[in-house]
Amino acid sequence: MSTTTLPPNGFTPAPQLADVLPPRKERGRVGMFIVRYPTIAVGGFMVSLFILMAIFAPFLGTVDPTALAPAKRTRPPSGDYWFGSDMLGRDVYSRVLYGARISLIVGFSVAICAASVGLFIGLVSGFIRSVDAIVMRIMDGMMSIPSILLAIAMMALTRASVENVIIAITIADVPRVSRLVRGVVLTLREQPYVEAAIASGTRLPMIIIKHILPNTLAPVLVQATFLCASAMIAEATLSFIGAGTPPIIPSWGNIMAEGRALWQVKPYIVFFPAVFLSITVLSVNLLGDGMRDALDPRMAKRI
Repeated sequence: MSTTTLPPNGFTPAPQLADVLPPRKERGRVGMFIVRYPTIAVGGFMVSLFILMAIFAPFLGTVDPTALAPAKRTRPPSGDYWFGSDMLGRDVYSRVLYGARISLIVGFSVAICAASVGLFIGLVSGFIRSVDAIVMRIMDGMMSIPSILLAIAMMALTRASVENVIIAITIADVPRVSRLVRGVVLTLREQPYVEAAIASGTRLPMIIIKHILPNTLAPVLVQATFLCASAMIAEATLSFIGAGTPPIIPSWGNIMAEGRALWQVKPYIVFFPAVFLSITVLSVNLLGDGMRDALDPRMAKRI
């Protein structure tokens, strides 16, 4: 039976700071990641900041973004109206913060939907030649039309709503993802391990799930970040020209559209939503660039 040897004074020594803290290697792991991938750190922090801003908008000193106050219209930025008021007396600060919800919802929804549908189409087209000949011609035809024009055409056939904006932009972005995935699949299907799986009699669904799908997730994930950024711009463009979300919904495109008539005398109505849109898109693009560098082995070696 082992016994514990006490120091001469009879008291057990207090644990030292080095014994309580994790090893230095563990403590420096986060710092090393930030130094190695600063764009991911900066982009991820800024995106998280905008997400928190959108979630906690009711607690950030805002008021009802649709509340009208005709007697206080076109007020300049002040202590009462941080970003001023528009031509109907609505608080621009509140409308900008609530508008972040629309842009983020549209951006993330389009990125997830377009990436999922494009991934499925690209996997099937890359492995089944008979399907590829038909589906890719359809994708080529859709890509021959500018995505914003295709989205405008889709919105012209439906009523203005956030859901229809998401559907219209998703349909316009699916061909880009499907072409990307198809190119990756055509390269992977020639690899020795895939040919060995085919020769051993492995069923096609299992080959796609076990060997092809894991190798396509990285480029699709990076592409999804750029789709999110482009979807935010597309939503703002559609709303700005009156083909996006209803005017009653506070979105950055609607705010800029309503303030363009007073741009020369009240530029702040357009300036603040434009700045928030630009910074959000920049943040998502920084995150996408960092993920591309981290997931690309060739770029990782250079870093």
